[in-house]
Amino acid sequence: MLDAPGMQVVGEASSGASAIQRAAELEPDVILMDVRMPDMDGLSASRIIKESHPGISIFVVTSFSSVDYLQRAISSGASGYLLKGMGRDTLVNSVRLVRDGGSVFEATLLRRVLTGIGYDPSASEAMRELSERERAVLRLLAAGQTNREIAEAVGYSVGTIKNTVQAIMEKLGVSDRTQAAVLAVRSGIFAPEEDAAVRRSN
Repeated sequence: MLDAPGMQVVGEASSGASAIQRAAELEPDVILMDVRMPDMDGLSASRIIKESHPGISIFVVTSFSSVDYLQRAISSGASGYLLKGMGRDTLVNSVRLVRDGGSVFEATLLRRVLTGIGYDPSASEAMRELSERERAVLRLLAAGQTNREIAEAVGYSVGTIKNTVQAIMEKLGVSDRTQAAVLAVRSGIFAPEEDAAVRRSN
């Protein structure tokens, strides 16, 4: 059991289908999801959960070091993807980060995914909808910064940044921060080589 101050395990599920049901019943802040599960794989279940409950954060914890799985996790709306075997402190801190609106992805896999994303003119066009402040926030978001870290970097309150991030997602037509980050790469306003600031697990 994952047990830490301010954190409570409210339920468990043994299959993708039951995870969907339990998510509807319990509406947790964060769901730890595996990839391979009975009845329905965890990534398909994640997509369904995010469509019905966009406020729930999905954190994939798996033994599969797969770029394909990571791409599917991002497409399904997951806010995290880390490999099993991490230390307890890393897991607890990562869950808290995801709960607070951040994202945590296995650094090597994420870099390969971002590097494989090409320029998309339509994504660049979408960025025209954003103000200069929103574009600056999006760059920091794409670099893996949390709302609190972004607030400290640009000198605004956490509440203002939270509202700004929500406005960015609405203007871009995406439902989560990771999809916004992918659009930032596709548009060219954030490059994978800037990933020195991307959050890594230790």
